[in-house]
Amino acid sequence: MPDFTFESQFDGLVCGVDEAGRGPCAGPLCVAAVILDPARVPAGIADSKKLSEKQRFALEPDIKAAALAWSVIEISAADIDCHNILKATMMGMTQAVEALSPQPIHALIDGNRCPPLAIPATAVVKGDDKSLSIAAASILAKTARDRIMIEMDALYPAYGFKSHKGYQAEAHITAIRLHGPSPIHRLSWATVRSVLSAASETAVVDA
Repeated sequence: MPDFTFESQFDGLVCGVDEAGRGPCAGPLCVAAVILDPARVPAGIADSKKLSEKQRFALEPDIKAAALAWSVIEISAADIDCHNILKATMMGMTQAVEALSPQPIHALIDGNRCPPLAIPATAVVKGDDKSLSIAAASILAKTARDRIMIEMDALYPAYGFKSHKGYQAEAHITAIRLHGPSPIHRLSWATVRSVLSAASETAVVDA
């Protein structure tokens, strides 16, 4: 289970940073930053991938209420197409940390690289399984993104976003083939490009 081992190495406020939505071919990327109060840590915080959707949504308000500061940044599919997913992730992480008030003295970043920040940062591989601050950020990022995808399901019901959240499920790919991409699909993604390419080739043959 994650703990405060990494945070305790620094004398001052430390934030954890994580994202949700790097892999899907539709929907935004959400990045969260959280400064936890060591004296008020909600019970049950863990890597968001190891929690059920119900557990994540139950923890979300508790984390927000107990944290010294938190922020969630949304990077649109269009911006991901424009910048590529790595640059979009780094951009979102920078914005998430900058949005915190008060500002931390150090940032713990989930993964193997750090974004450009005005404060020192440490990359922690599988950090959401090691650091409570990163795990809390992973929960806020995941719940924010899931909520958006549930809303998008109501706007674009043909794609089934509520069930697969934009990931490359078979039903999702079939829906793209039938209806074409929606306004929230990432057109630079290989999955979407291949479907569009196949549709274009079929159109040429039929012509």
